Amino acid sequence: MLWVKSLHIIFMVTWFAGLFYLPRLFVYHAMSDDHATLERFKVMERKLYWGIMSPGAVLTIAFGVWLWLGWFRGSASWLHAKIALVALLAGYHLWCGMLLKDFAAGRNTRSHVWFRWFNEFPTLVLFATVFLVVFKPF
Repeated sequence: MLWVKSLHIIFMVTWFAGLFYLPRLFVYHAMSDDHATLERFKVMERKLYWGIMSPGAVLTIAFGVWLWLGWFRGSASWLHAKIALVALLAGYHLWCGMLLKDFAAGRNTRSHVWFRWFNEFPTLVLFATVFLVVFKPF
């Protein structure tokens, strides 16, 4: 099970790398106005979302479920809280996908400042999740 736990952590890092970087690309995309740069951002965002973030998300959740089914015994409130945070993160991931589609279609209406704030959410979830897993406060 330590292999499964290791893979869960590795893919979680992969997922978070994308969750930190994609909204940052959105910031720069929202600030751009020349055609070549806009097209470059569209390619970068699409490849990041589908090539790194989404596989990382699926594999993080799959290995997390495997850990839960194969290793975890009993019921703990901290685990329920962690699952809720992962659900929030999955929703954020899907929201990023919708924003990606808006940028790809040229329909973005949000400012770079909005995306700068939007970019902070995964940081809060990461802190909360790590603290839950390490301290198991309840």
